[in-house]
Amino acid sequence: MSGENIFNIAFLTKFIKFATVGFSGLFVDFGLTWLFKERIHFPKFIANAIGFSTAATSNYFLNRIWTYKSTNPDVILEYSEFFAISLIGLALNTFIIWLLNEKLKMNFYLAKAIATVIVTIWNFGANTFFTFKHS
Repeated sequence: MSGENIFNIAFLTKFIKFATVGFSGLFVDFGLTWLFKERIHFPKFIANAIGFSTAATSNYFLNRIWTYKSTNPDVILEYSEFFAISLIGLALNTFIIWLLNEKLKMNFYLAKAIATVIVTIWNFGANTFFTFKHS
């Protein structure tokens, strides 16, 4: 097996693990978004930020341990980088939801699902090549 094939398999494996962690984060994200929007009656974008940020935090720890097997002793810096990327992802997520829901009148949760797929690709690339580049 050539080095290029090994890289592709390793990269694909990381993406699958990242996506699996992200899928678990969907439950945290959508669950908290729903709770804060529908039950506690927070504004939808505030509820979205709470769900997204909480999911990003749980995703960091799962990705650090399982996806990237990071041994970086500077957890605070690594988490800060991961969270900064997640905040950029949140801005993208919120913009996409705003565009699809407010401007194109798409269902809020369908818009959120589409935004989640796009932001997952952003988060994976940015974290693979920046936050966890040595893992």
